[in-house]
Amino acid sequence: MRQGHSGVCEMVADVAMEADIDRLDRIANEQAIAYAAADPFPHIVIDDFVRPDMLEEVLAEVSGADGVLWNAMQDRYQQKFSCATTRQMGPRTRQLINFMNGQEVLGFLERLTGITGLVPDWQLAGGGIHALRDGGFLNVHADFNLHRHLRLDRRINLLLYLNKDWREEYGGGLELWDTGMTACQQRIMPLFNRCVIFNTTDRSFHGNPVPVAAPDGRTRLSLAFYYYTNGRPESEAGNPHSTLFRHRPGEETAKDRARKFAKKLTPPIITEWLEKRRN
Repeated sequence: MRQGHSGVCEMVADVAMEADIDRLDRIANEQAIAYAAADPFPHIVIDDFVRPDMLEEVLAEVSGADGVLWNAMQDRYQQKFSCATTRQMGPRTRQLINFMNGQEVLGFLERLTGITGLVPDWQLAGGGIHALRDGGFLNVHADFNLHRHLRLDRRINLLLYLNKDWREEYGGGLELWDTGMTACQQRIMPLFNRCVIFNTTDRSFHGNPVPVAAPDGRTRLSLAFYYYTNGRPESEAGNPHSTLFRHRPGEETAKDRARKFAKKLTPPIITEWLEKRRN
């Protein structure tokens, strides 16, 4: 890229072409009511979200990122890897992140969701590149509700998938569950250039609980972006908390039941203190 003022203009023009902004505006205007009424909580699935040629380059960078220092999250609730350090990412991936945190996407999200005053997270706390390798999974959960450093309320998740020719038998589908955790209401395949957007509250239960079992050791890849506001509606307000994992029917073990019983015996003031410590 050429240096100087003309180079800056070229970069701005290139970023503006990351997606068909007019198309996104039409989607926001046409789907806002359907988004709010979606079951089991407000969400939308949009295919061909950004330019496919650009996303091809991002996929090449992410797939070939052998030097990335992955953050491993491996416990009984999850087996996944993530990277939120942009200096470890390729230039096209960083450019896409800048676009996803820019005014075009923020304006689109505000019109689609009706949530105004959205703030992007340049720290990518909990976001960035997500990878589920063979056997990887993420149990159903509601997300943390307060950004630890910015002290802002988490309101929207945007997930952009990088998986070509992904089949249902490979596992790793995104599941959206009802508030009572009685049934999966939506199962969404993580297909290349598919975007899933949804409101995040203490009752927006979702996850990838079916372990990945793709051929040739293929990794399930996605980019995760979270958006925040300063405050949230009183009907959604609650104490700050970390990720709230939930059991699907039949998943709870005797050990889990014992832990739940112990929590009931713990005074609320101590429970609240422990949740604040985690955040």
